[in-house]
Amino acid sequence: MKNTVPTNIEFLDALSRTVHTLQQKLKKVTIVVAVVVVVVVVVVVVVVVVVVVVVVVVGVVAAAAVVVVVVVVVVVVVVVVEVAAAAVEVIVVVIVVVVVVVEVDL
Repeated sequence: MKNTVPTNIEFLDALSRTVHTLQQKLKKVTIVVAVVVVVVVVVVVVVVVVVVVVVVVVGVVAAAAVVVVVVVVVVVVVVVVEVAAAAVEVIVVVIVVVVVVVEVDL
């Protein structure tokens, strides 16, 4: 009959392997988030350059409307990135809990 209660050493070993796996996954997620942030920054810079060109070419009234649109776009992008980051954190926590529960059941 298999012992269903893991020893402390078995549990710590399983937990160590789980943490190592999660660290590897977190590195990948961090890289993806970094790429998303860089893309967002590039998009914001391009939009700002377009706004400056519009200010010079069209005038102050049209530029004010464009600035409002740019601010709204930037706020939406920041909120989306924050929500994505929070979702990643929740997913990592769920993975940790599931893996620990599965390891304990083994």
